[in-house]
Amino acid sequence: MQSRSVRIINRQRLAVLVLLVAFPATAAAEDFRKSLHMVSMRDGTQLATDVYVPAGDGAYPVIFARGPYGRSGPGRAMASLACGRGYAFVSQDMRGRFDSQGSDAVVFHNDGWSKRRDGHDSLAWIAAQHWCNGKIATYGGSALGITQTMMAPDAPETLKAQFVLVAASSLYHQVAYQGGAWRKALIETWLKSNAFDPATLESYLAHPIYDEFWQRVDAAAQAERVNAPGIYWGGWYDIFLQGTLDSFTSIHNNGGPAARGRCGLIIGPYAHGGFSELVYPANSRESLPAGKALRFFDHVLKGEQNGIASEPAVHYYVMGDPTDPDAPGNYWRAADNWPPPSRSTSYYLHADGNLVPQTAPQGVEQLTYKYDPSHPVLTVGGQNLVLPKGPADQRKVESRPDVLVFSSEELEEPIEVTGRISAKLYVSSNCPDTDFTVKLSDVYPDGRSMLVTDGILRARFRESFRTEQFMEPGKVYELNVDLWSTSLVFNKGHRIRVAVSSSNSPRFEPNPNTGRPFRADKQTRIATNTIHVSSEHPSHIRLPIYVEAPATAAAGTE
Repeated sequence: MQSRSVRIINRQRLAVLVLLVAFPATAAAEDFRKSLHMVSMRDGTQLATDVYVPAGDGAYPVIFARGPYGRSGPGRAMASLACGRGYAFVSQDMRGRFDSQGSDAVVFHNDGWSKRRDGHDSLAWIAAQHWCNGKIATYGGSALGITQTMMAPDAPETLKAQFVLVAASSLYHQVAYQGGAWRKALIETWLKSNAFDPATLESYLAHPIYDEFWQRVDAAAQAERVNAPGIYWGGWYDIFLQGTLDSFTSIHNNGGPAARGRCGLIIGPYAHGGFSELVYPANSRESLPAGKALRFFDHVLKGEQNGIASEPAVHYYVMGDPTDPDAPGNYWRAADNWPPPSRSTSYYLHADGNLVPQTAPQGVEQLTYKYDPSHPVLTVGGQNLVLPKGPADQRKVESRPDVLVFSSEELEEPIEVTGRISAKLYVSSNCPDTDFTVKLSDVYPDGRSMLVTDGILRARFRESFRTEQFMEPGKVYELNVDLWSTSLVFNKGHRIRVAVSSSNSPRFEPNPNTGRPFRADKQTRIATNTIHVSSEHPSHIRLPIYVEAPATAAAGTE
C-alpha cells in the first residue's frame, strides 16, 4: 500500500502533467524570481503562497493556482511556462494543508462566498502587490478546479478569467451524494489517502440531505454572481463530468455581464485517470484543448486579438466504436452552446428483455428481483477515481438475478446519442426505502457490453433532495434517474442496452433498505423490488438523439 507521502507526490506529478497539457512550453530556462509569502485571510489565518515573477521589473498579469496537494507540485514547471509567456505565477496551499495555518476542515467550505472566503482574500492580496497589474486568471484541475468554482461567485473584479479542468460545481449532487446515494469509494478514499482532518468526513456524513450545509458549496446555483469567463475542460467518463457541463451552461448563459456568452467548453473521451478496455484514436488527444488555454488568457488578460473570441464556444468529442476504423464517430465537433440539438426519444423496457424505441409495452407486466445489501452488485468501470474506470464490459454483473437487462435489436443504422440522459422508472418495493440504478451500455457484435454512463436514485429522494418521502409496500412510484451525459454513436450492428438494479458497490454505499436515518445502525433488510413495464406504468430511458441543425439555426437549441 502506498504511503501518504507517495500518494501526495503522485497527485503533484498529475497536477504538473495537467499543467503541461494545458499550457504548451514557451520557455525552457527558468528566468524568474521566487519568493514565499504567508498571506493573511480575514480571520488572521496565514496561507503559504509561492510567487514566481519574471526577471526584471514590472507589473504582470497573474496565473493563480490553489489546492490541497502541495504548492510545490505545479510550482517550477508552471512558473517556467507562465513567466516565459509574460505572466507571474502564484501557487498556494489551501488552509490547513502543508505549510498553511489552520484546519482543512471542512474542505472547500473555506473557499467560497460565505463566512470564510480564502479564495477572495487571496485574490485581493495578489491584486495589491506591485508585481501584479490587477488582472488575474486562475488555473487548476480536480481539487484545484473546485477551488476555482467556489472562488468565482462574488469574486473581486480583479478575477478576469478561469481555466477549470475536471471539477464539480455542486458538492452534494456531483461529489458526495449523487442521486442521494453516498459516493463511498470516491469520498472516503480521497479524504483518507490525503490525510484530511476527519471532521470533513464526519460533516459530510452528518448531512445526507441537500440542506444549507451543501447549499453553501453549490456554485452551480450562483451563476448570476460569476463575472469572469471560464473555459471548462472535462471528460465523458470523468468523476465530475456533469459539473463541467453545468458550470459552462449556467455561467455562459446566465452569468454576470463579463462572463455571459464568453465561456468555453471542451469535453473529450477522458476519465479521471487512464482506462484500457477501450482505447480511442489518437485524434482524441489532439492539442485543441491545450492550445486554447493560453490563447484564452492572452486574449482576456492581455487584450490580444488572436481569434479565440470568434471561435465556437463548445468543442466536444463524439465517441464511436474505436475498434472499427470505419465506424462513425471518433471526431471533434464544434457548437455555439450546450447541449446541441437533439430529439428526446423514449426506449421502453419490455418484460421479455427487449428495449424498444417509441413503443410502450402493453398489458400489466412487471419484473421483480431480490436486492440484498450484504451482496451488492459490484462496480465495473464508470465515472470513478480509485476504482477501475471508464468503459468496461458489464457482462460479469449482467448475469446476476438482481440485474434486469433490456437490449435493443441490432441497429440497422448508426444512432448518435448526445446530451443529458435520464430514465423514468415505475417501481414498487416491500421496503420503505431502497435504491435504483440504471446503466446504459453499447453492446458490440462480439457480445461485449461496454458501459457508457450510469446513474442512481435513492427512493426517499424521488420528490426532492431536501426532504425524504418513504415508500409504502406495494404502491407504485415514479422515479427519474439521472445518468448525466454523453456523446456516442452506437454503430450499425451494435445494440443499445439498459440494465436496472439496486446497487453499484463500492461506487455507491449499498442502501440497507430499512428507511432508518443514514448510518443510524448496521441493520439491513432484503428488498423485493419491482420494475413495472406495463401500459399504465411504462418504464423507459430517454435518449437525446442528435439532430443536425440547419445552417441558419442557432446551435445549442432543442
